[in-house]
Amino acid sequence: MRLRFFLPGFLLLLPLLQAAPRPNILVILADDLGFSDLGCYGSEIPTPHLDALAKNGLRFSQFYNTARCSTTRASLMTGLYPHQAGMGFLDGLRLPQSRGTHGRLHERCVTMAQVLGQAGYHTSMVGKWHLGQQHGTPPWLHGFARSATTQYGELYFPKERSKPDCKWVYLDGRKVAADSPEVGEGNWYSTFMFTEWSLQFISEAKRSGQPFFHYFAHGAPHFPLKAPADRIAKFRGRYKAGWDVLRKARHERQLASGLVDKRWPLPERPAEVPAWNDLSPQEQDRQDQIMAIYAAMIEAVDESVGRVVSHLRAEGMLDNTLIVFLSDNGGNAEGGPLGITQGEDWGGPDSHVLLGMGWATVCNTPLRRYKHFTHEGGISSPFIVHWPAGLPAARRGQLEHQPAHLVDLMPTFVQAADAVYPARWNEHSILPMQGIPLQPALRGEPLHRVTPIFWMHEGNRGLRIGPWKLVQKFKEPWELYRIDEDRSEQNDLFKRFPAMAEHLSWQWEDWAASSFVDEWQGQRRSAWGDEPRPPGKAKAKGKANPALNKP
Repeated sequence: MRLRFFLPGFLLLLPLLQAAPRPNILVILADDLGFSDLGCYGSEIPTPHLDALAKNGLRFSQFYNTARCSTTRASLMTGLYPHQAGMGFLDGLRLPQSRGTHGRLHERCVTMAQVLGQAGYHTSMVGKWHLGQQHGTPPWLHGFARSATTQYGELYFPKERSKPDCKWVYLDGRKVAADSPEVGEGNWYSTFMFTEWSLQFISEAKRSGQPFFHYFAHGAPHFPLKAPADRIAKFRGRYKAGWDVLRKARHERQLASGLVDKRWPLPERPAEVPAWNDLSPQEQDRQDQIMAIYAAMIEAVDESVGRVVSHLRAEGMLDNTLIVFLSDNGGNAEGGPLGITQGEDWGGPDSHVLLGMGWATVCNTPLRRYKHFTHEGGISSPFIVHWPAGLPAARRGQLEHQPAHLVDLMPTFVQAADAVYPARWNEHSILPMQGIPLQPALRGEPLHRVTPIFWMHEGNRGLRIGPWKLVQKFKEPWELYRIDEDRSEQNDLFKRFPAMAEHLSWQWEDWAASSFVDEWQGQRRSAWGDEPRPPGKAKAKGKANPALNKP
C-alpha cells in the first residue's frame, strides 16, 4: 500500500531529476574588430542585435585574445596557447626545427568540433579558417561534419580584386569557385552569403535531433575593407567630426555604462597621428569614407547575428543555445597613420582599403596599441554571452569584470556539453586544457585561476595574474601595470616594484620553456634587459625567429 501511495509522487518528480538537455553552442567570431566597436561597448556604430544579446546576456569587460588571426583561432579551437597548438604565428609561416611555429594544427591538440562531435553534437562551420589548411589541417579533417569556408578570409564579393587563394569557397572540403551559383545566388556579400549557410546547417542539426556546435568565423571587418555601396553611403558624413571627438564620445559612453573605470586615463592621441583639425578638407573626406566602409562592415555583421538569432527563435532553439560573440584581436592599425585607399570605388570589389592608425585608436578606446601587440589594445575583445536557459535572470544585462581568455572556452563548452576532453587522439598524446570553465562567472561567482594568463606574439610578450600585468613590446623593456587601477597602461610601475616584475618575468620564462614558445631574435631576455639569466633558471629551447614586427 505504501508503494502505491508513493509511486505517483515519484513519477511526478522524475522529470525534475533527469538532466537538463545539453545546450546548443554557437561561437561567432569577428575579425579585427576593436574593443569599443559595438554599441554596447561604446560605439556610435549601430549594432542593435548584438546590443540585444548583451542586454539579455552578459558582457565581459576584460576578455583576452592572442593579438592575431591564426593564433587566436588556434587557441579558441583547441583550448591551448597558440604555440602549444602549433600555431605560433600566421599559418603561412613554418619554421624549421621549430617547437611551436608549424603553420598547422599540431597532433598534440584536438579541436572543439572533435571533442563535441564525439559527445554527439552536430558540428558545422562557416567563414574563415586560417589554421593550416594548405599544410594538411582543414576544418573537414578536424571534426566539422559540415563546412562552408575560406582558407584565409578576405573574400567579400563573388568577383573582386583579391589574392588568388582567396577566390575559393570550400564546401565540405570541395573547392568551388567563389562566383559559382553553388556558393550563393547573385552578387552576394560574403557576410550574408555565409549567414545563409549557417541557417542551413543549424536547420540540419534540428532535423537530426542532435544538439549543435556551430562556428561562424566572419571575415569582416578585416582588410581590405569592403561593403555594398548602399551600406557605405548610409555612413558617409557621420565621421566628419573626426577621430579626436569620436574617441572622447566613445569613452564617455563607456564610463556611463560602467564598462571602464574613471580612474583609467584616456591616453593621448599617438604622436604619429595628426590632430583631426590639422587635416585638409580633402583628407577629412577621405578619412570619412574609410570609416564609413568599416562601419558598414560592422553593421552587416550585426545584421547577420540578428538573422541567426531570429532563426534560432523561430526553430524553438534560442533558449537553450549558448551563444558567445568575440573578436580575434584588437583594432588594426596597419596602413600607417592615415590608412590606405587604392583602386576606384573605395570599398567596392576592386578596391584595396586599410583603416589606419587614426581610426584604429578610436576602435580600441580607451586601450593602448593595436593588433599584433600584447598591450591591452591588441589583446582585448568584446565578449558577449547569451544563454537564457543557463544564465541566471539576475545576471542578464550585467557586466562581468573578471578577466577571461580564449583558453577558457574549451573547458566551458566541455562542461556545458557534458563532454569528455581526451588524453589521447589518433594515437597521439593530447596536451591538457589550459583554461578554466567560466560557469562560475556566469553565475556571478569568483573564478579561481591558479596560473597566470600568458601571451607571446612576434616577440611581444605579456602575463596577467590578478590585478598585475607584465608586458613587453618587441626589443623594448618590460613594463608593469596594476590593471585594476590603470587598464590604459599609462603608469609603468616597473621601477617601483622591481621584485614583482622580476618574479613575473621568470614565471613567463618558465611558461615559455614548457609551452613550445620559440624565441625571437633580438628579444630582451630578462626583466632587466639583456643580462644573463640567473643560474638554475629554465631556458626555452628552439631556434630564434627572424621575423618582422609590424607597427
